[in-house]
Amino acid sequence: MTLLTVRDLGVRFGGLQALRGVDLAVQEGEIFGLLGPNGAGKTTLFNVISGLTPANTGSVHWQERAIAGLSSHRIARLGIARTFQNLRLFHSLSCLENVLVGMHQHARQPPLAALLQRPSFQRREDQLQQQALELLALFGLEAAAQQRAASLSYGDRRRLEMARALASQPQLLLLDEPAAGMNPAEKEELRALIKRLTQQFQLTVLIIEHHVPLMLGLCDRLAVLNFGQRIALGTPEQVRRDPAVIEAYLGGNP
Repeated sequence: MTLLTVRDLGVRFGGLQALRGVDLAVQEGEIFGLLGPNGAGKTTLFNVISGLTPANTGSVHWQERAIAGLSSHRIARLGIARTFQNLRLFHSLSCLENVLVGMHQHARQPPLAALLQRPSFQRREDQLQQQALELLALFGLEAAAQQRAASLSYGDRRRLEMARALASQPQLLLLDEPAAGMNPAEKEELRALIKRLTQQFQLTVLIIEHHVPLMLGLCDRLAVLNFGQRIALGTPEQVRRDPAVIEAYLGGNP
């Protein structure tokens, strides 16, 4: 089943054409990668999908529903969550509190129950905290549950942002350069973790990443952008051997 469809998408910032005629279709359960040089339009595409940037032309459909123009919080409630190239954690809050914030759209309780602190309210709060702790454990952060996010290493903050995004129980997870700042061993751990998450949570993943070996070993399919246009689409092997990709991004011989 096709979850996300992007058709003829165009975005202009003044005289800069950030995206031009981009087409994509992401299938349920796959790990779909976006490759391209800096300035190719990858994060702009994420921003359009997640409701942060309006498109000038084209359309975005989520399970056949048009979502271009919807607010970011409405898109999140449909089942799309994301991380950011520049981390957007609540640095003064603990790791546990950051993940609990990610659960907010599934954690609503009647105001009266919260005001009176009824047993049902406390049971639900305990349940949410346990789920948050389990997510932190999944990312190897259980020992840091009560630490402020600002005290974490850069790699751990990256993992915390992924845990918070996953806390919203999305169907589609958009990962914007999750391996940035990680060493080779951490990147391999991340590759295995993303694979495991897709199976455990029945996730579909759309990922931007500059580390080509990671993407070739992780993704089911890849699209390559250059100067705002899609220049290649296919399996990792097809993309690796595409002459346009070699010239624009990978360099060298196939």
